[in-house]
Amino acid sequence: MQDAFGGIINIVLIVLFLVIVEGILGMTVNYTKAFKMKNIVLSAVEQYEASACFSSNNADSACLEKIKNDAKGIGYAPSNLRCPRDFESKGGLFCYRQMEVDSSSYRKQTYYRIITQVDIHIPIVREIMSLEFFQVKGDTRMIDISDK
Repeated sequence: MQDAFGGIINIVLIVLFLVIVEGILGMTVNYTKAFKMKNIVLSAVEQYEASACFSSNNADSACLEKIKNDAKGIGYAPSNLRCPRDFESKGGLFCYRQMEVDSSSYRKQTYYRIITQVDIHIPIVREIMSLEFFQVKGDTRMIDISDK
């Protein structure tokens, strides 16, 4: 009888180990998707120089269509996007904030801070998704907005 309990404990430990390893691998894949999405948004905003990327009246602009199509291509679709304070959500895919730059020249420059979120489907971890550990942040290059 004692050998039977030893076998059960070994099976439980093996299953627990496999669950932990699969969780780590799943987290790595989802973190990679969030990182790629951040790069997609940054390159689109820089390519279009933020024109019509963030306006609310132009929901089907070329910039947003490019971002949405590329997000579908990599399989990025966060189920519960939570933006930090002072950030706005765009299409449920990413958060952004316009950062002003003090410049003494005649040109007004700005840059955008972009945040994407790692999507996790584990119920306990999903409740703490607003932690910064589960978000990927990036900044665009300086964008000249004096003529826009």
